[in-house]
Amino acid sequence: MALRAAGMDVVIESLTPSTARAAEPALVEILRDAVDSGASVGFLPPLATAAASAYWRTVFAALDADARVLLVARRPADGAIVGTAQLDPAGKENARHRAEVAKVLVLQSARRQGVGRALMEALEEQARRRGRLTLVLDTREGDPSEALYASLGWQRIGVIPRYCESAGGALDGSAFYYKLLDSEGRRA
Repeated sequence: MALRAAGMDVVIESLTPSTARAAEPALVEILRDAVDSGASVGFLPPLATAAASAYWRTVFAALDADARVLLVARRPADGAIVGTAQLDPAGKENARHRAEVAKVLVLQSARRQGVGRALMEALEEQARRRGRLTLVLDTREGDPSEALYASLGWQRIGVIPRYCESAGGALDGSAFYYKLLDSEGRRA
């Protein structure tokens, strides 16, 4: 699906296990770029290529099992991947209506141009298609992502203090959000 992000044209694509594996070098670079620029996404800088590859291979395995959705944002001019986002549907029998949004990553050079918004909107549509109408996510308290999520109608539940470690060793709070979707695309 082609979307116009504010200032940048991007095409949002859902990767299959084989297309994800083919994109591994670009995915590794996006993860390293995010971590090395201070993003709180489960790793500390500097992120070694081997560690980033190992992470993506766990994602590929989840794709193989149809247990995850991996979206990428590509520049149409050259096909370069400038962002990624994941939807992790809950696997429990009583949770088939839920999913977690994870690892919304945008290259530093493409930030503040609407790429994250385009990825989030596409993830919400993917969730609807799969009947996942209760979405959750978390992000480091105070990060710019909080403004993005709020602008998209996500509701902040609260903050767990000292939840994640930053590169400098500080323990930062993590803000938790949810969004209720309806099946027609309106916010519930």
